[in-house]
Amino acid sequence: MTKPRVVIVGAGFAGYHAAKTLARLARGRAEITLLNPTDYFLYLPLLPEVTAGILEPTRITVPLAGTLDGVRVVIGEADRVDLRARSVGYTDPEDGRGELPYDRLILAVGSVNKLLPIPGVTEHAHGFRGLPEALFLHDHVVGQIEQAEMAEDPAERAARCTFVVVGAGYTGTEVAAHGQLFTDELSARRPRLGLRPRWLLVDVADRVLPGLHDRMSSTAHRVLTERGVDVRLGCSVKEAAEDGVRLSDGQFVPTRSLIWCVGVRPDPLVADLGLRTEKGRLVVDEFLTVPGHPDVYACGDAAAVPDLTRPGQVTPMTAQHAERQGRLAAHNVAASFGPRRPRPYRHHDLGFVVDLGGTDAAANPLNIPLSGLPAKAVTRGYHLWAMPGNRARVGADWLLDATGERPAVQLGLVPAHAVPLENAAPETTVR
Repeated sequence: MTKPRVVIVGAGFAGYHAAKTLARLARGRAEITLLNPTDYFLYLPLLPEVTAGILEPTRITVPLAGTLDGVRVVIGEADRVDLRARSVGYTDPEDGRGELPYDRLILAVGSVNKLLPIPGVTEHAHGFRGLPEALFLHDHVVGQIEQAEMAEDPAERAARCTFVVVGAGYTGTEVAAHGQLFTDELSARRPRLGLRPRWLLVDVADRVLPGLHDRMSSTAHRVLTERGVDVRLGCSVKEAAEDGVRLSDGQFVPTRSLIWCVGVRPDPLVADLGLRTEKGRLVVDEFLTVPGHPDVYACGDAAAVPDLTRPGQVTPMTAQHAERQGRLAAHNVAASFGPRRPRPYRHHDLGFVVDLGGTDAAANPLNIPLSGLPAKAVTRGYHLWAMPGNRARVGADWLLDATGERPAVQLGLVPAHAVPLENAAPETTVR
């Protein structure tokens, strides 16, 4: 008898852990193929530390080859799923075409930048979803400070030293927090600059970290304001231009740096399937299977997974949920081969952590609110525990950053045209 073929699309938190778990459970009883555009798993929560120069970029990339024993890795971009023929079509890095037949399919395609229909954003904003964007933003920030130092016009100097972050969720809050410390360090080395770089954090919500507990939100807000970040709540970008942004309160902010951290939406492949979705996410049952397609499973940001702890709602798009859903999808796929029984997804949050740079963080492990050094210890401990590799290297970079001067140079590895924001389709309404 031939072994059942399992194809996993995507190697983010959901897909990587699905592949790792299934390889262990199947023990050679299935042919497992993982399709992903890159040859690594990216630990997204530490991207702001790459931009700030704390971590080397390879520290948060875990190679797929060598860490997923028993899994065939195919590098390519999935662009078609034929549910009748049970196959996944993809394009490889050299624009060649390929097909992967399956008996079971796990869709873990993740998410992409979400845009709003705001004039000028796609042309002038920088996204923050992957390693290329983080590397580009590092060079961009360093470059703006260097050019500001050389500028003779005070207005140009101030504009180049102004950085606007849109979106006060996890990513935007951490980018602004780390960014202010980073540019303060850069400016301290350049006495001729003559001014302190300025960071603005803009969001239509009434508080930073609107999806988290009030205590974490107030901690983050306090740290940001004490550090000098200009937090603008109940405010949004009305228009973006090459020389600045106009806010919804009417103020025009001269800047060369608009950093887009508004949020994410499911990968466009989800909409192309022609299946039922909820807020753009593929509808699944509590066992992570797609109704009417018992051989198709979906998890992570791409799936609208019922939250059994909050009836009538779906689980939020977080790494914590994606990782656990990936593992459960693997269990249920293995159960479909026998003799295990499938399990429903039920998860109680263990708490959240937000790294604010320096010695600051906000955390609520097991609903215990923490701030300052205790929160920092919990935050870094959690990241080391959650990372599937490179722990010693990450720890070494943290130690070096705490005891030495942070190097900051432009490497020029990622040009602006290589990280276009327009690859994310805009939403039709502003929320």
